[in-house]
Amino acid sequence: MSDLTPIPIIDVRTGGTLRHAREGEASARGLRDACLGWFPAACRPILPLLDHFAKRWLMRSRSPYVEEIGAIATVLGIPGVWFLNGSYQWCCTALACEQGHAPWLVRTLDWPFPGLGRYVEIAHMRGPAGDFYNVTWPGYVGALTALAPGRFAAAINQAPMKRRTHGRLFRLYDFAANALDTAMRVREIPPDQLLRQALETCRDFAEARHQLEITPVARPVIFTLVGCTPGERCVIERTEHGAQTRLNETSAANDWLNVSTEWEARIGGGRIFASTFEEAAQNSRDRRQALAAWSGRFGDDGFAWVTPPVLNPFTRIAVEMCPATGVLRAVGYEPIPGQELPEPVTLPCEVQAARVAA
Repeated sequence: MSDLTPIPIIDVRTGGTLRHAREGEASARGLRDACLGWFPAACRPILPLLDHFAKRWLMRSRSPYVEEIGAIATVLGIPGVWFLNGSYQWCCTALACEQGHAPWLVRTLDWPFPGLGRYVEIAHMRGPAGDFYNVTWPGYVGALTALAPGRFAAAINQAPMKRRTHGRLFRLYDFAANALDTAMRVREIPPDQLLRQALETCRDFAEARHQLEITPVARPVIFTLVGCTPGERCVIERTEHGAQTRLNETSAANDWLNVSTEWEARIGGGRIFASTFEEAAQNSRDRRQALAAWSGRFGDDGFAWVTPPVLNPFTRIAVEMCPATGVLRAVGYEPIPGQELPEPVTLPCEVQAARVAA
């Protein structure tokens, strides 16, 4: 345990994400370099071009945080800031459940990029509706996993991919066509920035659910949301302008609960382009059902629930949150050379916040 590092808890209630980026400049640069190392060397020179396209799209979108991203890019002075804020999570597994007469939200975040577990931080932030804790990184303005004590907790999973064709040989075509369609036509708010907006402005579970259900978004997304009283938990499956909310079966991975041949589940574990449609759907179903079937107590078992198939080669973060008690626990994971599955690289971190929002 001596080689594990603590997850920093950064108070940026004054100064926000710009202050977080300024004070965490070394971590932001380290994360950028670690992520770049994942790309083939021949692809790394195109990062400024990707940054350029991401910036153009975000500036034409309904993002309320464009000026903030621009200021962060200026402070850090490195390419990649706009690209980071124009993307969102790869795969994830989440569960909204009840334990001890209070809702809990647990989740893993799975991205292929190294460094996300090592450089993760918890930013203590504030909006008009109160304080919240964002599991994030310096230079990133959105929210993927966050707790608003006394109000709600929420997480984002990537939704399945829209398919125009069928078969793995055409998957890359559909991936590119979806990206081009978003760049040329879509002007809505990115889902991770909508979640941050809800954390800043929504006073309770009901307001957050309503905002996440009705606000048009730039890409399909799956929100998992819990409140403070029994029954306040749901999964919101979103397309750009539609929503399906389920109050039962409140676990989620990277497919719709009702599988459709027009949508293909996301899959990690090194099989992104090798999997068939059926394998991708099964992978998502296996992760969702495994987490829902966990029989231990979250918060008491030291993240013992993070096991295969929930744990996979791309797992970078695991989080447990209870807005009723103000508890947030997190741990970071990274790939280990010679091993198939990642291992913790941080000490388990715990936030015990006041239940009532500030």
